[in-house]
Amino acid sequence: MFPVARAALNLTARGVQRTAVRQTHHRKHEPSFHDKYGNLVLIGGAAVFATVWGYVLTKSGIEWGLSPVGRVTPKEWRE
Repeated sequence: MFPVARAALNLTARGVQRTAVRQTHHRKHEPSFHDKYGNLVLIGGAAVFATVWGYVLTKSGIEWGLSPVGRVTPKEWRE
């Protein structure tokens, strides 16, 4: 291996090791926004989603009776 390439590889490996060590020693001092409000935001979003789609589906005028029984009459057979 060329000396320059070896030095670059060593620097990269040391940089990765340093980053890993920094991340393992990093501690949260206070909870973040997601720690505090993550579930509340998720539940609120689900409630808004369900409310909006409930309104749209009930006010759109779609007839939800999917069974054709009683609405479809057979045509006369032609010979």
